[in-house]
Amino acid sequence: MKTQFVRRRHELASAIKFGIAVIPTAAERIRNKDAHFPYRFDSYFHYLTGFNEPESVVVVIGGKPSRSILFCRAKHEEREIWDGFRYGPEEAKTQFNFDDTFAIDEIDKILPQLIENKDAIFTPIGIESNWDNKMMGWLNKTRSRAREGITAPASLIDVREILDEMRLIKDPDELDVMRRAAKISAEAHVNAMLATKPEKYEYEIEAELLYHFKKKGSQFPAYTSIVAGGKNACVLHYIENNAVLNDGDLLLIDAGCELDGYASDITRTFPVSGKFSGPQRMIYELVLDAQQAAMEATSRGNSWQAPHDAATKVLAQGFIDLKLCHGSLDKVLENREYSRYYMHRTGHWLGRDVHDVGNYKDDGQWRSLEPGMVLTIEPGCYIRSAPDIPEQFWNIGIRIEDDAIVNQDSGCEIITSGVPKTINDIESLMSA
Repeated sequence: MKTQFVRRRHELASAIKFGIAVIPTAAERIRNKDAHFPYRFDSYFHYLTGFNEPESVVVVIGGKPSRSILFCRAKHEEREIWDGFRYGPEEAKTQFNFDDTFAIDEIDKILPQLIENKDAIFTPIGIESNWDNKMMGWLNKTRSRAREGITAPASLIDVREILDEMRLIKDPDELDVMRRAAKISAEAHVNAMLATKPEKYEYEIEAELLYHFKKKGSQFPAYTSIVAGGKNACVLHYIENNAVLNDGDLLLIDAGCELDGYASDITRTFPVSGKFSGPQRMIYELVLDAQQAAMEATSRGNSWQAPHDAATKVLAQGFIDLKLCHGSLDKVLENREYSRYYMHRTGHWLGRDVHDVGNYKDDGQWRSLEPGMVLTIEPGCYIRSAPDIPEQFWNIGIRIEDDAIVNQDSGCEIITSGVPKTINDIESLMSA
């Protein structure tokens, strides 16, 4: 897959013309005292390089011929004893197909020379004040040489506008990794269903997920897992995961692994006891019907908004039928009465980040879905206890989420279908 990184750098070089792109990876973060958080590279940097080490910067120079340069940590025998293997500039050049590589300690000397006489600098502006200050320091150093006939770039442009559009359409290699990530996550959800029993704790079920993610080669969870029993499922971003699971309650699990830099994102809701009650069944079937409508609207040429509109229409009519909303469908949609129970969007882009990059509108209009786009489809219903709501529906929180690839011809490929989601399939699995 390393040729893909070279292709992306060439594509970026073409987009910036006679400019220069300078993109750092993420910094290491201290967790407490001498302990760091597990290191995770910057998504933009890794998209262009495939390089996992911290303290690195990639430079892409436009023009003919274009050039790509990596600044990385030098080989250091003592540090490698403590911290592990480093590629070093020489091996990184060969392994990752760069035109040049330098030790990161040399960047203050070399980068001002590289930006000489370039039209513009393309860099992620505003990600960190420390990076912005460094970039301005290098630019000012070049400006100071004006009397030598050297011109400095006249513009400083956020490179993410270009890279976001590149990242939005996934290539076949990316889609293959995402399918593998989805498969691992789907298996983990099945294991979690099988492990769920009354009187267990949410964190015990979370442990089943994390164990399977790691066992199958995933490097990280893609985000903090939500394991929310009973009324906790009505908190959209509940992450405490420390409550006991009660017989008769539902359990909502929103969890996915990250594999080789790509996220998956699955939500399933199921009964702790293995059997849906009557009211739970009614709400669950409504959310499942809404998801099916959204999936049918997820097709090449349809707008980004189409799946959301399809799901919302089904949910709003269902809320009217259940006496949770009142009036005509048009009225409930127009005044957003449904948002008391469904207050989020039906999906988001998915890729290197779980809420991946890419604009949802072009020139003020919802953009059209294109082949290679990957998105989640995740309608839900969250009913808190309230005097004007029938008690049978109190504290029912349900979300059903799958990951979809927009197909070349029509429709979409659901890559997370390995987790049961019909009532019959869920109850059958949990009774096994």
